[in-house]
Amino acid sequence: MSNTVIVQASSRSVGDTSKIVSYIESKYGFDVIDLHKKEISHYDYEFKNVDDDFLPTITKIIKTYDIIIFATPVYWYNMSGILKVFFDRISDLLVNHKSLGRQLRGKQMAMISCSNAGDLKDGFDMPFRESADYLGMTYLGSTHSWIEKKAINPEAKLRINNFFNNLSITKSK
Repeated sequence: MSNTVIVQASSRSVGDTSKIVSYIESKYGFDVIDLHKKEISHYDYEFKNVDDDFLPTITKIIKTYDIIIFATPVYWYNMSGILKVFFDRISDLLVNHKSLGRQLRGKQMAMISCSNAGDLKDGFDMPFRESADYLGMTYLGSTHSWIEKKAINPEAKLRINNFFNNLSITKSK
């Protein structure tokens, strides 16, 4: 497989989630898009936010990549707010940019979560699974990672490696 992007969705560009993303990027060579560096407004029923970074970002993702991996910290038992806003804005593709939105069909999605312990609650990946299904995408699954003492926990690193090896996702560069 090729043409893979990691969409990093943390409120910090350099934090625990970025350690996970950097590890994956160095091992597999995937591209990374950092949502924290983008100006993406909340969903607006009147679509007054057309000049923000959402449309160019999602267009690049759709036109360039076959596999989209969302990397999110666990905030209050949920995905980050930045990622939730990004998911909400996919609604733009269902209303005003339908032909672009339809191009998500057949693409693949996965999710990597990050926290400070290996105790992710069951059901965390439900929004990802259901969104992929609704959009006609294939959900590849998820893995959880965690940072301890400012480093990736060895068991978490093993989980990450097993996740990608089981999916046969290889270097894209």
